[in-house]
Amino acid sequence: MESTHAIQTLSHRLLLSASALLTGLSATMAGAEDYVLEKLVITPNRTPAEASTVGSTVNVVGREEIEEQSLPLAVEYLDLLPGVSLSSPGGVGAEGSLSIRGAPRRYVKTLYNGIDISDPTSPQVQTSYQYLLSGGLQSIEVLKGSQSTLYGSDAIAGVISLSTLGDIEPGIAHIIQGEGGSHGTVGGSYGFRAANEQSKLSINATGYRTDGISAAASGTERDGYENVTFDVNAEHAFSDVFSVFGSALYIDAEAEFDNQGFGTILPSDNLTATNHSKQLAGRAGFNLDLMDGRFRNTVSMQAFDLERSITGTAFDGSYDGRRYKADYLGAFDVNEWLTVQGGADYERQSAVFPAGMFNPQIDSDFWIAGVWGEAIASPVENLTLTAGLRQDEHSEFGGHTTYRATASYLIDATGTRLHGSVGTGFRAPSLNELFGPFGANPNLRPETSFGFDIGVEQRFWNDRAIADITYFQLEIDDLIGYTTQYDQIPGTSRMRGVEASLSYAATDWFDLTGAYTYTHSVDQNDARLPRVPRHEIGLVASIRPAEKWTISASAKAAIDTVDTGNFKLDDYLLVNAKVAYKPTEDTELYVRAENLLDQDYQTVRGYNTPGFSVFAGFQAKFAP
Repeated sequence: MESTHAIQTLSHRLLLSASALLTGLSATMAGAEDYVLEKLVITPNRTPAEASTVGSTVNVVGREEIEEQSLPLAVEYLDLLPGVSLSSPGGVGAEGSLSIRGAPRRYVKTLYNGIDISDPTSPQVQTSYQYLLSGGLQSIEVLKGSQSTLYGSDAIAGVISLSTLGDIEPGIAHIIQGEGGSHGTVGGSYGFRAANEQSKLSINATGYRTDGISAAASGTERDGYENVTFDVNAEHAFSDVFSVFGSALYIDAEAEFDNQGFGTILPSDNLTATNHSKQLAGRAGFNLDLMDGRFRNTVSMQAFDLERSITGTAFDGSYDGRRYKADYLGAFDVNEWLTVQGGADYERQSAVFPAGMFNPQIDSDFWIAGVWGEAIASPVENLTLTAGLRQDEHSEFGGHTTYRATASYLIDATGTRLHGSVGTGFRAPSLNELFGPFGANPNLRPETSFGFDIGVEQRFWNDRAIADITYFQLEIDDLIGYTTQYDQIPGTSRMRGVEASLSYAATDWFDLTGAYTYTHSVDQNDARLPRVPRHEIGLVASIRPAEKWTISASAKAAIDTVDTGNFKLDDYLLVNAKVAYKPTEDTELYVRAENLLDQDYQTVRGYNTPGFSVFAGFQAKFAP
């Protein structure tokens, strides 16, 4: 096809240009002696750390990037990051897939203000990302690699952490935002911010609805989506020694969908099929710092309650899931270059599966408890090493041990940082796999993983340009699959590839970031995993041509993707853009467009995707 050839040609040129740019930058090395990194990240060690000391690969989407693009769903901000792939059986609200470095979302732990929001009633415990709106988000961190040593089950491919409590300015502020446009779409949010020297508070209420598009590519009936989300996040320090924190999340969403395809039968219209989801979650705890801050302790408890139902199909039913978790984290500074930290956690999951034609209602649960320890050492200047070990005990399969080690070394003279990590992970069998209505097997063992990555980061021109290239590899064994029942499948799934990224603050009015990922991911039969592009390219640019104007644009190319049955999907290039005008410092009016090239493409065989779409919106901040 001509369009495919054009995309491949463009992608090839982009790769050549990026390679040439990286080569030129490496030769320049200008201003490397002023290497400074102020960005803090939390997920790699579960405590704040400078990104320059982190051996694992972590990407951060900050509030500035979120506001520049004004996208309604949190997951949309991940799509341009290296190593992250998205696919969707339809438009907004469809139960899509996410993978990190080629590993599906069941291997990704997702936290919202520290709360595990994965669904205990799902066939495999995983997060429904289509229900996460972006209103109020301050940051998104994506930590890659096997992270079970710090985060327990499911963190085989990585951890995604979303937060609504960032660096809030002192005082009180009200933030309102609204948007409307194509496909009968309307959305809005209200945010309240308050902060002083002792306290921070963030409250957000967000609503979104759309008539949508037909999920089935052959259909004509629109599949709509509605969502109301409310969240609260707060911290208060009673003294330099003792502080408390708490957060809550409520989501009420409905999403229409179409009949699923099977084999050679493609998806088709369904006028009544609807997913309903209500989620209620909370977390609270305290920090206690002793010995002049050398011994830091955090205790927290969280709860997650989910009610979901399917109506309008031959498989209607209601599901109830719950998770309760208690967690302790301690850190002790042995001396200036060594910190020892560790913790313990206990989690109980429960699920109620509906009665069917051949089974009664099933009420099931299990518990899992873990203890872990980690040493963080900087024995010489600019070198940071970590080593950790974890032991988990599960009520069904017994014990399991994981480990993790990382290294980061900065060469001051050239502004070059070497980084790498190695670790193991595991995924505990879900309640559905152990006790569910179809093919349950209470004798299942956990899936296990071994992975590593190694890379180099280079900074130039007083940190105005940052380039990174990383090789990664992941192997997953003891796979759980379904034939006549769930069982362990012999063999190993393998994912390997290369991530490259570049961010460049060219001037005070022009910023550019780019990412390229090559991923080779196969199952235990050496067949390619579906919906993971072999090549992905992402570009984001922001231009401020005048004092009150900002133009931002993004481009995403996906090349060489297969779906189930090794069906080849067309390559595509998506281009989005936003033009914003700020009448005052605290108000913004904007127009944004998605799929500017009006690409006709599919990320899942037989399912539709939105064409050219336009939206207009505003944001305003008021301080009393």
